[in-house]
Amino acid sequence: MSSPSADAYYVPHAARWPIVGSIGLFVFFWGFANWLNDRPLGKETFFLGVIVLVVMMFGWFGTVIRESESGTYNGQVDTSFRMCMMWFIFSEVMFFAAFFGALFYARVFSGPWLGGDGGGGAGVTNEVLYQGFNYVWPSNGPDRIGGEFMQMGWFGLPLINTLLLLTSGLTCTFAHHAIRHGERKKMVKWLAATCALGFIFVGLQAYEYYHAYHGLNLKMSSGIYGSTFFMLTGFHGFHVTMGAIMLLVVMFRGMKSHFTANNHFAFEAAAWYWHFVDVVWLGLFVFVYLL
Repeated sequence: MSSPSADAYYVPHAARWPIVGSIGLFVFFWGFANWLNDRPLGKETFFLGVIVLVVMMFGWFGTVIRESESGTYNGQVDTSFRMCMMWFIFSEVMFFAAFFGALFYARVFSGPWLGGDGGGGAGVTNEVLYQGFNYVWPSNGPDRIGGEFMQMGWFGLPLINTLLLLTSGLTCTFAHHAIRHGERKKMVKWLAATCALGFIFVGLQAYEYYHAYHGLNLKMSSGIYGSTFFMLTGFHGFHVTMGAIMLLVVMFRGMKSHFTANNHFAFEAAAWYWHFVDVVWLGLFVFVYLL
């Protein structure tokens, strides 16, 4: 495929992957909904959707990689890719902002109101609905939903994971500097270290969850504290997993001699995402673990 001129915008050819992805998403969520409601074949349909989505991702991303390596894209396409990644990360910022907002509202407003503080009708709410409830964070609410539990401390695994992610941000930056100087082998080595740190983080978080469930009796059902804790840390762990996979793919592409000092946006996109994940974790560590 010949390279386009500098002022000619690339128009994608007909592709089957968008419709395959749409079908996969439909099957995925259909199966998930039926699995949650104990419907027949719900679990099997869910995993069928997962398989279709994985095949779609391999096929679609493979097509994009081949087009990129063949010189199909020009500067205008590169600009579009960058804008798309920026908007995607902005959407992720809003996603986590919603959960941080829920945590803030529960701790600063609704919790004290239920305990009789805050003015307005809060005193009436406490007297009529939850007389005698003394709000203290962390809380599982006036009805003590989920039973007694212990708070997850910041020392130990959370602190270790913080150091791991901060270190991975440094190794990712070193990899970026390496490819900008055309040192592809160094980039691969630093990316390998970054991926290893990311997967170790996920493994330690899984162990932390096991300890929370079996050692602290802290579960998603442990009122507002348990639900916000697992929603925030769980979604972050999912994003770390996805980011590590993205960097792993970039590393394999580097091993196949992809990327040059002036053409490596796939790496930059994954690096932007990884640094975003790092920043979110710092917020989690402060507002979920420390405060």
